[in-house]
Amino acid sequence: MNANVTPTTPPRSVLLAGATGLVGRHVLALLLDDPRVARVVAPSRRPLPPHPKLQDVRVDYDALPDDAPWWAVDAVVCTLGTTIRIAGSQEAFRRVDHDYPLRVGELARRHGAQAYALNSAMGADPGSRIFYSRVKGELERDLATLGFPSLTLVRPGLIGGERDEYRAGERISAVLLRAFAPVLPRAWRINPASRIAEALVEAALQAPAGRHVVGSAALVE
Repeated sequence: MNANVTPTTPPRSVLLAGATGLVGRHVLALLLDDPRVARVVAPSRRPLPPHPKLQDVRVDYDALPDDAPWWAVDAVVCTLGTTIRIAGSQEAFRRVDHDYPLRVGELARRHGAQAYALNSAMGADPGSRIFYSRVKGELERDLATLGFPSLTLVRPGLIGGERDEYRAGERISAVLLRAFAPVLPRAWRINPASRIAEALVEAALQAPAGRHVVGSAALVE
């Protein structure tokens, strides 16, 4: 969505958790440029570039404030996520990829948020034997209990784009997937961070009723 589009509904307020990450940076840029958005609340540990629409909030995700007025938004986009290697342990990974997004959802919903759009992962399944996929699936399951009228789960495969931190496994996988892209099913191809961001933003702003899943095949350029 660009600045030339005329909004058909009153401008919305959106809370973005994970604004400093690869997908989160794209989401933030889209939200700030979208005429449907009046305010973006971005709770984060480090400061963001100033913008008239942006409410840049310093937080400790281990001790989120229960009653901060900025929780009162129309929609939430969550792009929080890490790897076990970066987190340092499975416990720390679960805290970032499950506990933080769920707590954000709980507090925003308590203050009236109507929509939640999550950057999840292909293969998310609470019954999976793979720890990463199981944690993602457990988060999806637990978010569904919070009563959001609109819940959208975006499930990318390998995310394309330049991260701040080096992830060797992703780099190697990206090279292989690009080489074989012409013969691979769409669901196995690289999903650009920009395309994932577009899906998250549209889900948050359109807020379709019910639970929706956007698979990796829909996130290919």
